[in-house]
Amino acid sequence: QVQLVESGGGLVQAGGSLRLSCAASGSISSINVWGWYIQAPGKQRELVAATDSGGNTYYVDSVKGRFTISRDSGKIAVYLQMNSLKPEDTAVYYCSTWRGTVVPGSARWYVSWGQGTQITVSS
Repeated sequence: QVQLVESGGGLVQAGGSLRLSCAASGSISSINVWGWYIQAPGKQRELVAATDSGGNTYYVDSVKGRFTISRDSGKIAVYLQMNSLKPEDTAVYYCSTWRGTVVPGSARWYVSWGQGTQITVSS
């Protein structure tokens, strides 16, 4: 199992930027994909960005060009740089790791979740 701790959430005005961090510990060797999910009130959790150990990335269309996912293998962490934030980006953001691919809906194993961090974008 991998333990994940997120930080960096908060309140920001539309057009602003935030950077989320997710630090991992535990059975890191069991996973090869790192991702960020969002869950808005009343909606299902959705994958917004993911990256794997081979450098492959995935972004949902709504964040392409605005969000960037990156890893720091030395610190065993993943980051989500969010620019040009919009009110519709308001949600709880969850860090997740798994073994599999970056493709949404594909098979995955050893899935772990962080506790979530709230992002609120005011208009």
